[in-house]
Amino acid sequence: MRAPNRWTAPATGFCLTAILLVAARQASPLPVLLADRIWPGWGWVEIAALSGYAAAVIRIMLDPGRSERVRSTIWSLFSAIFFLQLILGLSGAELFLMSGELHLPVPALIVAGPIYRGGGLFMPLLFLATVILAGPAWCSHLCYLGAWEDRLSRRTKKAPLQLPKWATHGVRAAILALAVIVPLVFRIFGVSAPIAVLVGLGFGIVGVAVMLTLARRFSTMAHCTVVCPVGLVADVLGKLSPWRIRIGDSCTGCGACARVCRYSALGRRDLAKGRPGLTCTLCGDCVARCPEEAIGYHLPRISRKTARIGFVCLVVGLHAAFLGVARI
Repeated sequence: MRAPNRWTAPATGFCLTAILLVAARQASPLPVLLADRIWPGWGWVEIAALSGYAAAVIRIMLDPGRSERVRSTIWSLFSAIFFLQLILGLSGAELFLMSGELHLPVPALIVAGPIYRGGGLFMPLLFLATVILAGPAWCSHLCYLGAWEDRLSRRTKKAPLQLPKWATHGVRAAILALAVIVPLVFRIFGVSAPIAVLVGLGFGIVGVAVMLTLARRFSTMAHCTVVCPVGLVADVLGKLSPWRIRIGDSCTGCGACARVCRYSALGRRDLAKGRPGLTCTLCGDCVARCPEEAIGYHLPRISRKTARIGFVCLVVGLHAAFLGVARI
């Protein structure tokens, strides 16, 4: 398959973003776009602006030398806008809240919240749809809290610490089990909402503490790969998505990719197997660092270059759409 020309990818991202935002606008009983809330009927202007933004970002991200920095920047932008709207909503401007009902912005509650409430499946369904489309890229592009850890882990120049499998697999599995069992027990025994909120808030504070200590000290995404149960769900269900990172036969085992992997997915055994470990989030930071160009995105029956272009279009389109609608 021939690689697309320089305009195909931005145009694809523009159209994808527009389609996602139009679908969200038409399907929701609430005005999901801020423009429609402030100036009714002006949502089309916001759709056009966000689609143009996606096209511009895609053009920049397709430069391998700039993609890592751009990904981190736009991810931080998304998180900043998400939490700014939360602060404004808490200050009394309810138009910045999606439904006017407050939920804690703790990723683990995507799993625990609906179990405790016995409903409220919007976020789990959105999460599941995103993971099916883009695999575990939710954790490296779209999680509103993960962007904090990304910034913290970049505060030092040293190589990220390679975390052991018992931590990234075993500890997260135990925490995921608790994220299911505890809210179920709370629901069965009628534990009050304020107590449940305090428990959820406490878990969120523990996560932030892990970021502030381990992420800064070891340049690694410790919260995402050890503490966050949603990250494990994304890693496992991400296998339903066709997108992969693969390591070719030209790999020399130099470890250049491992020295930039903040998700502990490129240990020696992973390199020997020719594929990253379970904790890979398809962030792509490793792709531009390989001197042999041995590592890259993989999609069946298309070239590695075209696979990368397609993935960038998809994930940036999702990012721009989330930028328009992601509010609590």
